[in-house]
Amino acid sequence: MRADVDLRHHGDTEVGPGLVDLAVNVRPGTPPAWLAALLRDSVTRLAAYPDDSRAREAVARRHGRPPGEVLLTAGAAEAFVLLARVLAPRRAVVVHPQFTEPEAALRAAGHAPDRVILDGDFRLGTVPEDADLVMVGNPTNPTSVLHPATAIAALARPGRTLVVDEAFMDCVPGETESLASGVLAGTGERVPGLVVIRSLTKTWGLAGLRVGYVLAEPPLIARLAEAQPLWSVSTPALVAAEACTSPRALTEADGWARDLAVERDRLAAAIRALGPHVVPDARASFLCVRVPAARGGLAVRAALRDRGYAVRRGDTFPGLGPDWLRVAVRDAPTNDAFTTALKAVLGDAPSSC
Repeated sequence: MRADVDLRHHGDTEVGPGLVDLAVNVRPGTPPAWLAALLRDSVTRLAAYPDDSRAREAVARRHGRPPGEVLLTAGAAEAFVLLARVLAPRRAVVVHPQFTEPEAALRAAGHAPDRVILDGDFRLGTVPEDADLVMVGNPTNPTSVLHPATAIAALARPGRTLVVDEAFMDCVPGETESLASGVLAGTGERVPGLVVIRSLTKTWGLAGLRVGYVLAEPPLIARLAEAQPLWSVSTPALVAAEACTSPRALTEADGWARDLAVERDRLAAAIRALGPHVVPDARASFLCVRVPAARGGLAVRAALRDRGYAVRRGDTFPGLGPDWLRVAVRDAPTNDAFTTALKAVLGDAPSSC
């Protein structure tokens, strides 16, 4: 694995006792009581082996696809590992900055992916025409950029597998740019070679349970299922998958996404007023922030820890550097207290990036 960045560094390693967690992107106050009750009840059925049929059907209904186009996984991370083990690309490309597990999984499986590094405000551009595997996030972790579905679909080619990580798509009200149905809205056309990966751990507070899924054409789903260990997804995780794709859950998630958008924009404005650059038009549950170079992101991160706040360092994402931080959006009082701490760290006089 390339040693230029630590691809296996994640937000959970930033947190610690006594720190306010702004490093992990799991929705606070979750799982909700109704979901927790279902999970507790599922423990009474642990003597039987897991049966994923109901959960697969629920996920399929949620996205308007047949069950044969769904594979339940132990979180999105398992999905990336399965793809890396099953596919044999001649030229794999990972679009960065993005979640680093896709590249880490490819390298662990013996592949040597190329990187396409987005710059500026991290808007999607072109990838090498001969790439037969392309991996991209939408909305992207850590930049919080939401790419238009048309721009994502334009990357598809005959003979190319296009993997889209939509782990944070439920942060977007209405999921307007999702390709989870397999069809580009307004055209009725299926996107060739498309694989969409979704996670239920962020919005529903299930990081410790591990539950996600893959949406793809049946032949690839069958190959991934063959490579997956038997009973990889536990009974409680299957109960969560069914529950979190129900109409009730979708309504709750959409309401949360709308409230999130208001608080996210307010926090972004407050941080910008202190001098740092915030990647514009954030659409996920976090902000990507570049602090003034004179202060240094690692120094700011350390000073924030001294004041009780854990944020995600940016230098372990290819395409970012030590002046970048990722900040999770929390409730208004927490965000206000963090802004006050950041102001103290940066100094009262606003700086310019």
